Amino acid sequence: MNLIRSYRNWRVYRDTVTELGRLSNRQLHDLGIVRDEIKMVARKAT
Repeated sequence: MNLIRSYRNWRVYRDTVTELGRLSNRQLHDLGIVRDEIKMVARKAT
């Protein structure tokens, strides 16, 4: 069970990083995020 949860959390993290990484700097700014914060925001999503 713990392995499955860890895998799901990792997938959410990777998907979030990928999706935010595709946004332009302007779009990120509109969300209140700078590019350097993407990984931190993705960690909070899990």
